[in-house]
Amino acid sequence: MPALTRRMGVAALTTALVGLGTLPAVAGGFDTVGPREREASGDSSGPALESRVSITVKGTKAKGSGPITSTAVDWEPPACWYEPYWKAKDFKTFNEAKWSMYESAGGEPAGIADVQARYKKGHPYKDFNVAKNDGGMWWVAVKNPEMKDDPAAKTCTRDPFWVDNGEDPGVPQAIDTETLAGLAHQRTVVPPTEISMAPDGKSTVNAPTWVWLDKGAFKPVSVTASLPGTGLWATTTAKPVSLHLDPGTADAETLPASGECLINDDGSIGEPYARGKGELTPPCGVRYLRSSGDDTYGLEATLTWEITWEGAGGTGGDLPNGTFATTTEVPVQEIQSVNR
Repeated sequence: MPALTRRMGVAALTTALVGLGTLPAVAGGFDTVGPREREASGDSSGPALESRVSITVKGTKAKGSGPITSTAVDWEPPACWYEPYWKAKDFKTFNEAKWSMYESAGGEPAGIADVQARYKKGHPYKDFNVAKNDGGMWWVAVKNPEMKDDPAAKTCTRDPFWVDNGEDPGVPQAIDTETLAGLAHQRTVVPPTEISMAPDGKSTVNAPTWVWLDKGAFKPVSVTASLPGTGLWATTTAKPVSLHLDPGTADAETLPASGECLINDDGSIGEPYARGKGELTPPCGVRYLRSSGDDTYGLEATLTWEITWEGAGGTGGDLPNGTFATTTEVPVQEIQSVNR
């Protein structure tokens, strides 16, 4: 992880953390502050607290929009992480209320004595660090809500731990701007790829079908992930860079042969058809070699979006590109006719 990113996480967490004093929501049937449930493998069942990370999406909400798919097979957004969660007094209130509930229900779960010793009786924490209430925060493990069943979401197994304001948490997977950028990337939603075609409505065997996207057809899409009260934030920006065509049948050829139509300097892709171009080869298109009969061919247009990010403290960089595909049904006829 870049040193600047880590330093920014420490600096931001030095300020304003004292504002996180409300009791957070708890998901599931148990809490992370107490005996951990274990699977047969011995792994932790994972955290139960919901992250405080907030996601804001700016961009189109057009019908047919959808999430991008990362082009990098070796990259995934963070499945779990550690974040500052409790002020000391709130941490104490939550746990003592939980323990009281156990007693009222007829008995405490096995292992709770060890938990009480750890957080209340000085092994190593005394009285939940209440004496340092404004001097730090309790950090906890949380899961990415989009990846709760992913095995990687079970890798954050540390029990809640205390971090003084201004101190580096000193653990892998501690939240920072890079973590937030990955979460923003995962939540990026883009509009459908509505291509223009000529001829429009029905293509002809052996005659080229022109495909293009007009300038300004797609605007950048941005997503911001932030952790309230910490000053930590990251914003991703997605911009279209190329269009890939798949004719939907082996009896066709793409133009160019790679099927990859690059973006033009003015932001358009391909070239609009105009009268007089009937005998020319389009810079972006397809040529069907066999009729679809009474059926159609599914022409899949996949737009690639370049993803960059910037975050608090001057952090930023590139993230894997994302893709989103839209299919257009194209009927192909045998009659030879060329538009001029």
